[in-house]
Amino acid sequence: MYEPIRTKSVHSTMAGTPSDFPHRSREEELDIQLAGHLAALLTVTDELRALSPSADLDSAAERLAAQVARLRGGRTPLRAAPAPAGDPAALHRRAHTLAGRALVVAASRADTAAAILAAQRMDAHTAALSGPKAYSTAR
Repeated sequence: MYEPIRTKSVHSTMAGTPSDFPHRSREEELDIQLAGHLAALLTVTDELRALSPSADLDSAAERLAAQVARLRGGRTPLRAAPAPAGDPAALHRRAHTLAGRALVVAASRADTAAAILAAQRMDAHTAALSGPKAYSTAR
């Protein structure tokens, strides 16, 4: 009536053996996430630079690229030369959102440099959305 189990249970074999794939720590996962948000912000910044070049956007792009390279172990981010097309207000809103996400992740991993950069970019994009007068005084 009862036939014994001929193979080991999947649950018992998984519990006693080390995994076959490497696991990342929470800090490594946050580094990857932060680098992704900053790289996306860099892409939007490059798009804005194509629409309306400015020293502020050039400086921001270089600082963002440096932070992404730092988080990726020295590997510089790939950058494309975008065509000057698009709605600047929509790009500023997108950049503000990305900077906010980067700020949250940077704060959770206690990365002061990235948090300051993200906060400055949020301020600059808020100022750009407020009007041309406010944008010229932003850092």
